[in-house]
Amino acid sequence: MADSKPENRHRGPSLDSFLEEEGVLAEFQAKAIKEVIAWQLADAMRERGLSKSKLASLMHTSRTQIDRVLDPADGNVTIETLQRAAAVVGRRIELALV
Repeated sequence: MADSKPENRHRGPSLDSFLEEEGVLAEFQAKAIKEVIAWQLADAMRERGLSKSKLASLMHTSRTQIDRVLDPADGNVTIETLQRAAAVVGRRIELALV
């Protein structure tokens, strides 16, 4: 007697494979990465007692730019800007091709 499991008709492709099929996987991954970095920067700012205005001053940039950096939905921020913000809060950005 073969040991077989019944087919689960409710199980479909993984989320990644679905997003890839729809052609939006890279976009969703980029948004998720930006969201995590924004959250981590905001957390590091709280730990150091830095306001947005103070971070902007230390980075020699505008408060509006800091708002973009900390906005998880705003993906139009350069890696260089993220690296500068991370350095000010005592962190660094690590990127890798996998």
